Amino acid sequence: MYPTLAVAVGGALGSVLRYQLTFLLTREGEQLPWATIFINITGSFLIAFLSVLTAADGRFASSTTTRLFLLVGICGGYTTFSSFSLQTFDLLRADAPLRAVLNMVISVGICLAATAAGAVCGSLVSRLGRG
Repeated sequence: MYPTLAVAVGGALGSVLRYQLTFLLTREGEQLPWATIFINITGSFLIAFLSVLTAADGRFASSTTTRLFLLVGICGGYTTFSSFSLQTFDLLRADAPLRAVLNMVISVGICLAATAAGAVCGSLVSRLGRG
């Protein structure tokens, strides 16, 4: 039961953070959903960074429950892949296929790069702690 509670609390925190950032970053008349793109990029970095740091051999090796709280809960609640999918679909329905493709390329390409960067940064921080 405790792991489920950890995921639920983390998910609530991540969702609230996503909502607040979306509210702060969204501008009327945007051609692309930049807030969602930003959240997915930073979320991709963060999930890989935390995954490496909290792994059994990471700088801050953590329990399974802590990892569930951070990775599944906070990061899962924070990232917005379902929003990305709906917004891309809406762009296609609005007869804006170029913007839909641009949204997909930016979101998927940069999120993959951010994930790789997060893993590298997590590894570097882990190595610093071992001196």
